[in-house]
Amino acid sequence: MASAEQLAGFPPFSRLTPAQQDLVATRAAYDVVFAAGGTLMREGDAAAGCWLIRRGQVGVGTQVPGRGLVVVQTLGPGDVLGWSWLVPPHRWHYTATAKTEVSSIELDTGQLRSLAEADPALGFPLALGFIEIVVARLQNTRSRLLDLYGSPRER
Repeated sequence: MASAEQLAGFPPFSRLTPAQQDLVATRAAYDVVFAAGGTLMREGDAAAGCWLIRRGQVGVGTQVPGRGLVVVQTLGPGDVLGWSWLVPPHRWHYTATAKTEVSSIELDTGQLRSLAEADPALGFPLALGFIEIVVARLQNTRSRLLDLYGSPRER
């Protein structure tokens, strides 16, 4: 079982009070380890689970016709993997595979969603924390695309 202190080190949980962090830790957070090559999520499957990566690297990829699985991002310690469980239709948009052995905190997202729905004082800051991660990843992707393709004004 994960501790409130471990959760507090990850952005979605830093906004929660210590009591809320403890509630999530005791009701919805578990320590897990994935061997190198293990699959955490598969594109198109029902989205359940979220992982707070403590050690190791996870490749996040998508299927590209004629090329197979193409890794588009690598996540490591301190990163959060998986937020498709938050938004209908609750399907994974990517496949995530452990590139090395991965130690993480896995969240029971059904339980987490129930806790958030039952207590908006927990749900609202938790949702904001996940939105911050999504925005940061979108900005990072935008920067990578600009590096790759350049600004139209530069051509």
